[in-house]
Amino acid sequence: MDKKEKRTQYLAALFFIGGIVLIMVFIFTIGKDKGFSRPKFQVSVLFKNVGGLSEGAPTRLAGVNVGNVASIDFLDKEIEGRRVKVTLNIYNKYRQQLNKNVSFAIKTEGVLGEKLVEIYVIDNLSKIDLSQQIFGEDPLDVQDLAQVFSGAAESFTKTSDELSKIDMVKLSDVLLEASQSLIKTSNNINVMVGELQETTRKTKRLIDRVEQKVIEGNLFKVF
Repeated sequence: MDKKEKRTQYLAALFFIGGIVLIMVFIFTIGKDKGFSRPKFQVSVLFKNVGGLSEGAPTRLAGVNVGNVASIDFLDKEIEGRRVKVTLNIYNKYRQQLNKNVSFAIKTEGVLGEKLVEIYVIDNLSKIDLSQQIFGEDPLDVQDLAQVFSGAAESFTKTSDELSKIDMVKLSDVLLEASQSLIKTSNNINVMVGELQETTRKTKRLIDRVEQKVIEGNLFKVF
């Protein structure tokens, strides 16, 4: 083997080793960004329905990524209607923020409808034990929402049908009669107010005359 062949082999070996190093650096960098190498602890949350949540989905607290979904498994036996267990990886640095009473809910984000787990801190309540299984809030079920809208539409239709049965001519006659009655009552009240004002003026004039006679000292001459 001549020097040229050895040099070629050395260069190939260097390229191979360099490629492996670059791959390792890339994996380490990606893993660090994704939190693979960060210390973490696990929290188990039970749901009735995860609504399309997948493993690796982010877990957030106040908009901050504090972990991800480690696994999603079915329970052997339902617990208070919950049959799916979601295991979350939470970074240790955020343990203190979760050392309160918190709730876990599955939310939808973005135009594509990406699912994630959102953590909410509930003030003025005692903290929960994160080492125990926690009941989470299920995502909004589109089917349930459709049923709500369907019920509202049905109710509106019934109301519309009831309104259509009303004889609008009779209703207008009743309203006209009621308005005429109100006008008549208003006129009577105006007459009564006018009579009361006239009585008040006469009474005031009489009081003024009596007061004047008292001042002049000949009150009894009036009578």
